[in-house]
Amino acid sequence: MDLLKRYTIEELNKGYLNKDFSPVEITKMYLEEIKEKNTTYNAFITITEENALKQAKYLEAKMMTTNDLSMLFGIPISYKDIIETKNILTTNGSFIDRNYVSKLNAPIVNTLNSQDTIMLGKNNLHEFAFGVTSNNPHYGAVRNPWNIEYTAGGSSGGSAAAVSANQSIISIGTDTGASIRVPAASCGVVGLKATKGRVSTQNVTGISWTLDHVGPIAANMKDLAIVSETILNEPFVEEMSNYNLKGLKIGVPKNYFNEKVDEESYTIFQKSLTQLEELGAILIEVEIPNINDNSIIGTTIALSEAYYLHRNNIENKISEYGEDVRQIMLASNSFSAHQYITALKRIKEYEIEFNRLFTKIDVLATLTMPSPPQRIGIDEIIIGGKTEDLFGYMCRNNYIFNMIGFPAVSLPCGLTKNNLPVGLQLVSFPYNEQILFNVGYSFESSFLKGFYEKRDTSLLALE
Repeated sequence: MDLLKRYTIEELNKGYLNKDFSPVEITKMYLEEIKEKNTTYNAFITITEENALKQAKYLEAKMMTTNDLSMLFGIPISYKDIIETKNILTTNGSFIDRNYVSKLNAPIVNTLNSQDTIMLGKNNLHEFAFGVTSNNPHYGAVRNPWNIEYTAGGSSGGSAAAVSANQSIISIGTDTGASIRVPAASCGVVGLKATKGRVSTQNVTGISWTLDHVGPIAANMKDLAIVSETILNEPFVEEMSNYNLKGLKIGVPKNYFNEKVDEESYTIFQKSLTQLEELGAILIEVEIPNINDNSIIGTTIALSEAYYLHRNNIENKISEYGEDVRQIMLASNSFSAHQYITALKRIKEYEIEFNRLFTKIDVLATLTMPSPPQRIGIDEIIIGGKTEDLFGYMCRNNYIFNMIGFPAVSLPCGLTKNNLPVGLQLVSFPYNEQILFNVGYSFESSFLKGFYEKRDTSLLALE
């Protein structure tokens, strides 16, 4: 076996069933890869080697007595380090919780444990998930496997980098405003934010109970669909594998999502629309409702709820936060009850408008990020001669879908001249994740083979 090859879930499952290799062999190779490359990518805060090998040995014995193996049997996975894992550190990417060990697993951990997965460790992130760069002042910056001078996105940067760098088959991240989709787009992988409420956020360190989501990041759409079948308790793969896009109505925004965009990224996005049309989809230009205020609405809700959740640390340990998150926390108590309630009411108005929009279309397509990932340490970006705060700017295409709870997936759609990934965001009506898998898989199967070969060959060149 050779870990330099990127194995899919199906390939590992077939290998286990045929007794071509064992969970111990696979686990050891992934652990070696993590330990060897973590100084380069810094995707892991904690490597759970002892626990992983113990689980792998248990599964090896099980494999020898039965062929009744789940699709996720022996699959190496990792978790963003704000997801609680029993008897294992959950640092939240912070100095404050550097020694915190939970007595419980988050429900999603229990769900995936029940399928005989193997946890390799906990992924680095933006401190307390409050940022889009994963430039962590306590554990170091996560580095993008495509170019280590660039960010991996945030806040689930370590999760996306680990999958992109072939250090994990699946990683579980979180998304309050973009934090699964932006890292997935930055690192050339795929990520799903499902419909609000479909995945429990219990025992996951929160920012906002209104906006928080938990979801998977994977290397390709089929792996994402397979793990999502377990997480969402719904079959996706069979329909996805036989789907025809002919007649599917894809909304193309005439406004908002095509504003303040990097020109090269937008050209790549337009090419992806043409490719979807080649597959039989019908492109329909749509007017996006007035959501120009969505950033302040989302920020009002997120920070108001964050203050409530983090008030003890804010009042007693404010100096222990990193500088950027400290400033956010200091501002979190500045919103009035009237502003908070008004913001919640505004979300209901967004929902009505987008419900109306989706009577005309099946899927909405946008760029995941309006610009490619930026160099580590950059906090502002100039677009159209105007300076934009990087945090708000990189979330501008995503935040609204946390507010209204619509499901969204990000998958690659091309590379810039500097070999940085560009992501395509697909959005559907609530509880219709199936159509996101259908469209994403059709697009991937037809147009992303070369992209994935370049991603995985580039990693080989680093060996």
